[in-house]
Amino acid sequence: MRKPDLARHGAAALAGGALALSFPPRTLWWLAVPAFVVLWLALQGTTARRSAGLGFTFGLTFFLPHLWWIQHFLGNDFGPWPWLVLSALMALFICAVCALFPLVGRLPAAPVWATTLFVLQETLRGLIPFNGFPWGRVAFGQVDGPFARLAVIGGAPLVTFAVVFTGFGLAAWLPRWTRAWALVPVVASLAITPLISVEAQAGDRTVAVVQGNAPDIGLGLLSEGATLRANHLRKTAELAALVRGGALPKPDLVVWPESATRTGDRDPVLDGAIADLGVPTLVSALRDNKNSVITWDPKTGAGQSYAKQELVPFAEHIPLRPLARIFTPFADQGDLDAGTEPGVLDIAGTRVGVGICYEVAYDYVLRESAAAGAQLLVVPTNNAWYGRGEMTYQQLGMARLRAIEHGRAVVVAAISGVSAVVRPDGSVVRSTGMFTDDLMVDTVPLRTDVTFATRFGGAIHVLLTGAALAACALGLWRRRRSSVPAEQG
Repeated sequence: MRKPDLARHGAAALAGGALALSFPPRTLWWLAVPAFVVLWLALQGTTARRSAGLGFTFGLTFFLPHLWWIQHFLGNDFGPWPWLVLSALMALFICAVCALFPLVGRLPAAPVWATTLFVLQETLRGLIPFNGFPWGRVAFGQVDGPFARLAVIGGAPLVTFAVVFTGFGLAAWLPRWTRAWALVPVVASLAITPLISVEAQAGDRTVAVVQGNAPDIGLGLLSEGATLRANHLRKTAELAALVRGGALPKPDLVVWPESATRTGDRDPVLDGAIADLGVPTLVSALRDNKNSVITWDPKTGAGQSYAKQELVPFAEHIPLRPLARIFTPFADQGDLDAGTEPGVLDIAGTRVGVGICYEVAYDYVLRESAAAGAQLLVVPTNNAWYGRGEMTYQQLGMARLRAIEHGRAVVVAAISGVSAVVRPDGSVVRSTGMFTDDLMVDTVPLRTDVTFATRFGGAIHVLLTGAALAACALGLWRRRRSSVPAEQG
């Protein structure tokens, strides 16, 4: 590798590392902007092939630290290969769009079109292969900064666009007066602040989260289903005793975390526990081969339920099963059945939107819930698989962004933490620690206004995708047109 190329790859690696540092649990959101400044400068004047290589370097140095929690999960049993292969696969998406940067680099307002390409690769990562893996979207690292406010207009795609465009624009236009265009997203994020409100519009609800904790981390959970159930029954009984004794206020609604139990159509033990508590409860359980959230009434028992729509590939459903045995412990288990209906449940006089664990990374899941009238959003999750790494904080960042996007309070209920109560402006008002049993009770506002992002966020995403494809087509047309005279001569 030549020295100039080595310097470019070093810069791309530095940029990827800076982007990784911009994500929770750190609050260094602002590092994302200089990361894209450096990436733009590294890509200037390169061929498509070299741009692809630089994009891969950037992507790999971002995803390796960002996905390190996979090593916590599978490393002891499978070595580093699941972590390395997934990180490299995700980096290939960035590699592919960076190869297109020279194609759009000569168009007017080139940073705009390059940014739409970056958003496009995030879109593709959430679709392919096997329904994708939408982790590591730039927007999910911005929940502590001003760019996150743009989620109320266009959700995660618009937030990613704003951050990347600011970096690319500053790099491209820094020596010129036109650099002011790069600051438009910053101004816009400040201007829309009045659109973000935390006030209750339909009263409020006192919500309790039961965090029963897990006895083990990683693959040890495969054999601990009975213990998880016992832990959450025990903490529910403790909640009932504290409420009766006046130590805690009586909640209007109780939430259990994802896969806290298995249950069938009848469950006398759960019936008894919730009857003793006397509070309607959202029980997250494996039932009828579905990862579900079930409304459980203290008098009438199990009611309506929501089944997870976005199943985790190679865990809850197994593509390429013979190959999967090499790197996943779930390959010999049967596939769960995916749900097909939006996550909206009526309980405790409240319309509750539900997205289970992994689903919070997908735009459409909670958008459908909010559009269907959800006044409150609930995200049950089981992060105990992934140890004490950053995964649970990354996922909480996603939930915080969804709160801003849809103008709803979000209650995150985790098996072993971090459970949290998030206000509609994305701020965390209460949270638990990791790998401890705990009870969390807080009052959340119910809201009914439908945000612009809830109504039109999908359309904005389509427009950004269309702009990226149109820019590529225009760049290709201009390249072919400019080569015609040379060919004729």
